[in-house]
Amino acid sequence: MEAAMPPGVSEASVAFDWGDPAQPDRRASMLATARQQGLIGTKDKTIGGRVPSVLVEAAKARSGISSDSELLLYALSKVALEDDFGTRLLALKGSVPKDVALDV
Repeated sequence: MEAAMPPGVSEASVAFDWGDPAQPDRRASMLATARQQGLIGTKDKTIGGRVPSVLVEAAKARSGISSDSELLLYALSKVALEDDFGTRLLALKGSVPKDVALDV
């Protein structure tokens, strides 16, 4: 005899939709911005290290990039140009005076 499912629980499998991998235009835009800011130019530094192959393959699949070097360039560009909007937004917490009339 099978146990009854609790209310609100479905036996259907759930598939996560992660959306499309980064579009080539988005990658190109990121690299163009890095180039405009002087972050990409002459390749004068060699980086070596061991990383989990599953991480590399997942990043390649997600980004659509097949070259290790291009993946590294893209990843470093993303980190260097990372948007800090969330951090800046949270820093504003409590900065609006309580007596401000908001039209909500």
